Amino acid sequence: MTKRREFIKTGTLTVAGLAFAGTSGVLAASGKKGYTSNRPAVSKRNFTSKAVEKAIAETKAKIKDPKLAWMFENCYPNTLDTTVEFGTKNGKPDTFVITGDIHAMWLRDSTAQVWPYLPLTSEDEQLKKLIAGVVNRQTQCVLLDSYANAFNKTEKEEVHWMSDHTDMKQGLHERKWEIDSLCYTVRLAYNYWKITSDASVFDSDWQKAAKTIVETFKTQQRKDGLGPYKFERTTAKQLDTLSNNGWGRPLNPVGLINSAFRPSDDATTYGFLIPSNLFAVVSLRQLAEISTKITGNKTFAKECNELANEVENAIKKYAVVEHPKYGKVYTFEVDGFGNHTFMDDANVPSLLALPYLGLVDKNDKIYQNTRKLVWSEDNPYFFKGKAAEGIGGPHVGYNMVWPMSIIMRANTSSSDNEIAWCIKTLRNTDADTGFMHETFHKDDPANFTRSWFAWANTLFGELILRLINEGKENLLEI
Repeated sequence: MTKRREFIKTGTLTVAGLAFAGTSGVLAASGKKGYTSNRPAVSKRNFTSKAVEKAIAETKAKIKDPKLAWMFENCYPNTLDTTVEFGTKNGKPDTFVITGDIHAMWLRDSTAQVWPYLPLTSEDEQLKKLIAGVVNRQTQCVLLDSYANAFNKTEKEEVHWMSDHTDMKQGLHERKWEIDSLCYTVRLAYNYWKITSDASVFDSDWQKAAKTIVETFKTQQRKDGLGPYKFERTTAKQLDTLSNNGWGRPLNPVGLINSAFRPSDDATTYGFLIPSNLFAVVSLRQLAEISTKITGNKTFAKECNELANEVENAIKKYAVVEHPKYGKVYTFEVDGFGNHTFMDDANVPSLLALPYLGLVDKNDKIYQNTRKLVWSEDNPYFFKGKAAEGIGGPHVGYNMVWPMSIIMRANTSSSDNEIAWCIKTLRNTDADTGFMHETFHKDDPANFTRSWFAWANTLFGELILRLINEGKENLLEI
């Protein structure tokens, strides 16, 4: 994960094979007349979807601000243009999705990267197959190792973190146990089925993977001991390894599920990570629905629903805490002994993003209290500067705002003024590259990390397209 921490400063950047000036996105050929696309040439794009191209053209035509239209055109198709490797395996679609500048597939990122294209599958059969290929690839990843977060394309490739003290296998890139990795695989498969009515992805392998997911969740409730997963890394970075010989801090088995690491790939402080436990509740109920309506395994459906209820009840008992300033809020992490943290991290699932993932209603009073807390200086990872304000996290560190948090603020807002502020801020903090970044300095957007981060790019494109589809193009008038 070294590349995730490299700072890329103003200058000549190379993104997906395209070189452009880091201080200007203006057309090189026509000077001040407009913006030129930073997409790869058509012949060099990894995948082209007629439905996506149509959506780009129609959406751009409705965006009056030329820079914002340019950013949308660059960002929305970035996953398809640069990160998908589509083919077939064992007669089925197979799609490997890299994160951008790291040639490995994260279960979380790969789901999030193709998510905005799901509604367009009815217009493009090849796009539908590509996303089915992601589901199929994720199934095989879970069967290889349900505790891993990131995978190589083949088992012949060198394992990047083979020196980690855990059960590394060929085919893995990194083996950090994160609840959300498995939840994202369920989210994609479930919604692919709901949108396309195609249940072919729920084959025998998928059903084995589903059972493995539930078994892993149950094991990580730690009712029967610490379980098989442990992790240590020789590193100078505190949150890249686990304490207590790789088991992490002690947890009281109260029904919640342990997540050794956060969606940021940083170690949790207290293992019961609440955004991810809320995610697990929804994922388990989705598994139950699939089992009831498609695979016909009512026993497994009952098991999923019972576990979902148990985790949900434990969240209500241990994770809803009275804050002295904001009232009842969701805490970020708890340990079951009464310890908890008031904070949020920008990576999704986050407390801020709960409604975006369908985990809570955005009008829920506890969520609204939580939202006020995490978007304030009472959240230790909230940063406010000359250029912007937003949520960061320890993964990159002090004063670095994640555009993802600003996107999620817009996605969970009912205020047009708030959404318009988010759009304007995103537009003005791209360092004139035309892309979203992992983070940027609160006082200087030109000081940013990761010039090629497809998850953030796709999220930005999704937000703009949603606002257009909802008839809110007036919020894009900067």
